[in-house]
Amino acid sequence: MRHSFLPCLALLLCLPLTGRAQPSQEKKNWFDDPFFQVSAGLPDCPVPLGPLLTFEEQRREAHWRAERGTSCWLAGQCRDSNAYRYDKDLAAPVAAALKAVPGIESGSVWVVIQRRWVFLQGCVGTPGLMRQLERAAQAVPEVETVVPMLQLGTRETPRYPTADKP
Repeated sequence: MRHSFLPCLALLLCLPLTGRAQPSQEKKNWFDDPFFQVSAGLPDCPVPLGPLLTFEEQRREAHWRAERGTSCWLAGQCRDSNAYRYDKDLAAPVAAALKAVPGIESGSVWVVIQRRWVFLQGCVGTPGLMRQLERAAQAVPEVETVVPMLQLGTRETPRYPTADKP
């Protein structure tokens, strides 16, 4: 009786090792970065993927986020020890500044904010509107950098990952 129990016990101990679940390939905003749309005037504009990551992408990104987040403080450029802590507070003033730009309603513009950097994504009708949006976002206190990833019209290949083709 004792000998027949041991193989069963060994089998039971091995099951969790072979039946391990794979991490989900579902993408989500693991770091809760601000991501929002400020205008929707060009309905055919490719929708940005935003800050959505798979579990594995999030794991790889976590180390770099910690390093980038503290480098600002170590360089004496941030009053907070983590540059990502500014992001949620920047969302409302950045949105207000962009919505105040004349002609914004004619484009489709999304914003991602990460470590005081504002990423402008989407489509606009004129180069002048692109420049105005960039200047408006840059004028918001505590914004370090604005990264314009906007395109003219809706026919170009987007300069950002899209929701349908990451």
